Amino acid sequence: MTSSTLATSPASLVRGIRRWDFVALIINITIGAGILGLPSKLYALVGAYSLVAYGVSAAIVTLIILCFAEVSSRFNGTGGPYLYAREAFGPLVGFEVGWLLWISRLASFASICNLLVSYAAYFWPAVGAGLPRFGLMAGLIAGLTAINWVGVRTASLVNNLFTVSKLVVLGLFTGVGLFFVDWQAFSFAVPPTYVSFSSAALLLIFTFSGFDVAAIPAGEIQQPQRTVPFALFTAIATVAGLFGLVQVVCIGTLPGLAASERPLADASQQFLGPAGGAFIAVAALLTALGTLNALMLTGPRLLFALAEQGQIPAVFGRLHPRYHTPYVALLVSAALKLVLAVSGTFIYALTLSTIIRLAYFALTCAALPVLRRRNPAQPAPFQVWGGVVVAVLCVLLCLWLLSNSAATEARDVGIAAVVGLGLYFLSRKRKPSVG
Repeated sequence: MTSSTLATSPASLVRGIRRWDFVALIINITIGAGILGLPSKLYALVGAYSLVAYGVSAAIVTLIILCFAEVSSRFNGTGGPYLYAREAFGPLVGFEVGWLLWISRLASFASICNLLVSYAAYFWPAVGAGLPRFGLMAGLIAGLTAINWVGVRTASLVNNLFTVSKLVVLGLFTGVGLFFVDWQAFSFAVPPTYVSFSSAALLLIFTFSGFDVAAIPAGEIQQPQRTVPFALFTAIATVAGLFGLVQVVCIGTLPGLAASERPLADASQQFLGPAGGAFIAVAALLTALGTLNALMLTGPRLLFALAEQGQIPAVFGRLHPRYHTPYVALLVSAALKLVLAVSGTFIYALTLSTIIRLAYFALTCAALPVLRRRNPAQPAPFQVWGGVVVAVLCVLLCLWLLSNSAATEARDVGIAAVVGLGLYFLSRKRKPSVG
C-alpha cells in the first residue's frame, strides 16, 4: 500500500470543508491570542529588528510549509503529521507524534480558554473567579462541542465567521494605526545579540504555526491533495503580512512598547482614546473564541485517526450515525479540556508545544525524501523543486531552534512521550495483530 492511499478515510466521513473554508481554518488557528501580547515581547528582545525577525521567521516557516505541502499532497485522510510520520517512519513514531500532538492541543485549548475568561472579566469582573468562571468555561466548551457535534459544515461556517471577524478587527487596528505611526521610532543602529534574535525567531516560528494542526481533518476536506498545498501558502502569506503590520503600528505608536503588558490595547489607546481598551478586549474575545473553535474541530480528529489506524481502542473512531462526526473523540477531548481549563494550572503546559511542534516539523520534513525514495513511480501531486535539499535545511533549522529550548520543557515532553510509549505497547499487547 502506498502513501497515496494509506490514509483514505471511511466513506462515512463527510468531506464538507471546501478550499476557502480550509484557508480560513488555517488563518483562524494561526491568528491566536498570542498576537495580543507578542509585539512587546519581540520589541523587548530585539527592538526594531523585530521586523527583521518577522521576515526571517516567515522564510523559515515557508520552507517548512513547502515540505508539508509535498508530504500532505500524498494523503487524503484524517491525521495530518501523525499520518505522515506513521507512513514514513513506522507505527511507533507515528503514534508518538499523534499522542504528543493531541496533548499539546489540549494544553493550548486550556490556556486560551483561561485567556478568554480574563478578557471577559474586563466587561464582567465576576467571571474572573469562582463559580461564574467555571460556568463560563463549561458553557463555552459545551457550546463549541455542540457546534462540532452537528457536522463539519456547521463547524466550518462558524470558523469562517470567526476568521473574518479577526481579520476585520486586526485590519482596523493596522489600517487606522498606520496613520499615527511615528517613523522616527524605528532605530536599527544597535543590532541584537545572537541569543536575543534566535529567541525572537523561536517565538515567531510558533506564532506562525497553525498550518500543521489545520491539516489534521484532511479526511473531511474536499480534494485535500490539491486544497491543502494551496491553503497553506495563501494562509501564511496573509498572516505574515498582517502580523508585520501589527508590529509596525505598535512600534510607531507606543513609546513604552517593551514594558507593555497589553501592547495592542495600549497602542489603541494612543490613537483611539479610552475606547481603545474596550476595542482590544472585544478583539481578544473574538480571537480566543475563534482559535478555541478551530482547536475543537481539529484536536479530536487526532484521537479518531489513532483509532482508525488501530493504535488506540476502536471506540474513539466511532462516528455519529446522523452527523458523521467523531463524537466519542469529541466528547472525551471536550471533557479533558474542561478539566485542564478549570484547574488553571496548565498554562505552563502550553510551552510543551514548542518542542513537540519542532519534533514533528522535523519529522515531516524528513519524511519528504523518505517517501520520494520509497515511491519513485508515484510522485507526489505537489512537488517541491530541490525538495531533498529543502528538507535537509528545514531539519537543521528545527535542530537549531530546539537548541534554544529550555531543559525543563524537554524533560516534560520526555515524560509525556514515555507515557505514550507505555500506552502504545499496552495496545499492541492487547491487539498483537495491529501495526
